[in-house]
Amino acid sequence: MSMKERVGIVINNKMSKTITVAVKIKIAHKKYGKILARTKKYKVHDETNTCRVGDIVKIEVTRPLSKTKFWTLTSKIGTLKK
Repeated sequence: MSMKERVGIVINNKMSKTITVAVKIKIAHKKYGKILARTKKYKVHDETNTCRVGDIVKIEVTRPLSKTKFWTLTSKIGTLKK
C-alpha cells in the first residue's frame, strides 16, 4: 500500500517542531465543469525545525502525532521565488 503524499508551501513555522503547509489542488465543478482552486492546510511534523515560510515541501501521512498533526515532512524541494 502506498503512502499518501502531497506537495505544498510552508505558510507558518512558529510552533516548535511543527509547520503549517498549504496544499493547492484544482478540481472540476460537478455541474458546470469549471476548474476551481481549493486550498487545504495541514499541520506537519518537522523534527529538526529546518523549514522556513515560503519553502516548497513534500509531506506524507503518518500515525497521529497529536490532536491535529497526522503528517510528517519527507523532503524540502526548494523555496518560493519572490
